[in-house]
Amino acid sequence: MERGPMTRRRGISDTIGMFLLLLSLAAAPLHAQAPRPVNFLATHYDVSATLDAIGQSLSATAKIDLVATEASSNVRVELHPNLVVKEVKSPEGKPLTFERDSQNPLFVNVQLLTPVASGGHVTLTFTYAGLLFNEENSPVPGIRVASITKDGAYLLLPARWFPLTDYPSNRYTASFRLNVPATFAVAGSGKAPAPTPVPGKNAVEGSRLLYTFECNRPAQHGTFVAGNLQLNPRQAEGISVNVYAPRNMSSNAQEFAADVARAAVAFSDMFGPIPDPSFALIQLPEGTLRDFAAPGALLLSQRMWDPKASDRAIARLVASQWWGVQVAPATPNDAWISDGLARYCEALYAEQTSGKEAGLRAVDEFAVGALMYEDAAPVGQAGRLATYSPDYRSVVMNKGAMLFHMLRAMMGDVAFKSALHDFYFQFAEKSAHIEDFENLAERRVQASTKQGQDPPNLRSFFAQWLNSTGVPEFTLDYVVYRTPKGFRVVGKIKQPLETFHMPVDLRIETEGNPETKTIECTGLETQFSVDVFGRPKPLGIKIDPNNVILKSSVPLRARAAIARGEDLAEQGRFYDAIAQYQKALSIQPGRPLANFRMGEAFFYQKNYQAAANSFREALQNVPEPSEKWTEVWSHVYLGEIFDLLGQRERAVNEYSKAKQTNDNTGGAQARAEQLIKKPYSESGGELVATPAPTEPAKPGSTLATPASGEKPVLKKRPDPSPQ
Repeated sequence: MERGPMTRRRGISDTIGMFLLLLSLAAAPLHAQAPRPVNFLATHYDVSATLDAIGQSLSATAKIDLVATEASSNVRVELHPNLVVKEVKSPEGKPLTFERDSQNPLFVNVQLLTPVASGGHVTLTFTYAGLLFNEENSPVPGIRVASITKDGAYLLLPARWFPLTDYPSNRYTASFRLNVPATFAVAGSGKAPAPTPVPGKNAVEGSRLLYTFECNRPAQHGTFVAGNLQLNPRQAEGISVNVYAPRNMSSNAQEFAADVARAAVAFSDMFGPIPDPSFALIQLPEGTLRDFAAPGALLLSQRMWDPKASDRAIARLVASQWWGVQVAPATPNDAWISDGLARYCEALYAEQTSGKEAGLRAVDEFAVGALMYEDAAPVGQAGRLATYSPDYRSVVMNKGAMLFHMLRAMMGDVAFKSALHDFYFQFAEKSAHIEDFENLAERRVQASTKQGQDPPNLRSFFAQWLNSTGVPEFTLDYVVYRTPKGFRVVGKIKQPLETFHMPVDLRIETEGNPETKTIECTGLETQFSVDVFGRPKPLGIKIDPNNVILKSSVPLRARAAIARGEDLAEQGRFYDAIAQYQKALSIQPGRPLANFRMGEAFFYQKNYQAAANSFREALQNVPEPSEKWTEVWSHVYLGEIFDLLGQRERAVNEYSKAKQTNDNTGGAQARAEQLIKKPYSESGGELVATPAPTEPAKPGSTLATPASGEKPVLKKRPDPSPQ
């Protein structure tokens, strides 16, 4: 049948649309492509790997015991795209046909000689090799998760440096034999005796050592760090902690061990004990993730290697032994029950060790982090996000932590902590779905609800917060009337989410005691009428006074924009960072922290006039209490600018003003005193790298090359912003 002109145009449009769709699928990152069903799961690995520090490469053989989940003749494994498979052999030693997946090179498909029935076993031996020195083709987009250099190496499990099945949920036992230069020490998951000397292949290579790690409990093993590491065995609170760090950074090993032990004891009390409460705390080289948790191993980057500054990060890594190692997410979409809960454990730990206010400060950080990229994906669709990316940290870790905080408020402390305890015991050494936790929480809250009362509607809560994006921003309209018995407040609570449904506290400050009422808010607008005895104070009515609910507000939206700018500045993307700081100032004009961070960005660009203008602006407004440190450091920066411009008298004047603040955040007083004695100079060897801004470090910590591999942000001092 002949088509008319309109039909032909539609056909061309359809063809173009299909082409663009295929093009977008081809360009999609590895993590975003839908996984195929897993036909085989690895149960045991026997891996022998040689690390070539000169060639920056790895060569290995991996003997893998697999069990079939369904009848199949196709084995599908995940392996770093830079590692070239040379051969795959059957149990009888016969070569098998294999190929990289044409649509997703992370996967390798192996064709067996005969099908294996469901529940049947097969053993395959892979031989492979390749270069591992940068983030090119990294299974975690933009992040170097495996690296081999002349100075050291790290092989994190997300790198898929040996063939994996059903990452990150699958559990297996393993033996790892790592052949490394004799100048390297190796630490990681598993138990290892002293290394064995082995001869090198040639005179250039030199002598070598063979490390053997035995991993006898099924878990996600396979994370190692090699290099200039010194073993510092320590005991704290009856717990063994092996601290691995360079000799010149090992003096605080006992403090680190104490931090690890305190967190382990705290979480054992909350959730129940883990099978092996012994740990290895390992310094992770720069250029990769800030931290990482593996079975029994806690990896912390050099930039965060300070026990006082990293106590919460250590608590999260320890909590990951419960939520991530023991209880693993069944799929990438279920990461809320591991990464979100481990992040919330920072607040639980801070509250237990330093008081309620410390826990609430952590929650405030979660809220800011959640608003950075909140609309990237729902929490329950974490598989859409690149693991460890800024939007993943925002949605899964920070918003995920806030969901646990809100859930705790709805359930009550006793029911919430009982649910966590039950969840751990039911799913320890297993994988769990979000729905498993939902069902358990509902049963626990129903059991704890008093007779005659209605339990909280957790089903509505989970549907709203796990499966949708968007956060409420509350506004309030009300009128106060006098009544024979006191006063009546009549009004409306408004917010922009049509599907919103949640109890919201309303606190009314009166001339007497404050009164708090709970309003069941539904939809865009909820009317309320509250009787109180005392006269309400002007502007004395506050929605969600205890900051239980993740919500947007002018200060929080401004702080989220600043945090995005800090993330960009860490990558050396100053122009983009400045745009975010300007966005923050458009949301909340005059915010000192935004002006201060913008001044820093201009300073790094050597635009000293613009930097000075921003620091002066930062000094024009009164900062929030948690950001008061911007005053002393603005004066220090201004002094350094004047020193660089040859205006010594003006520089000394700014350093003196810094001294007059008496604020010693980040060692500001010592810095000002030093600069009064000696002018600042860029060539004085004083430049160090900035700490990670999305999880601000306490004074004293530093950050080297950012995880993205882009140019690091240079700073002359540790970031003074408090954690």
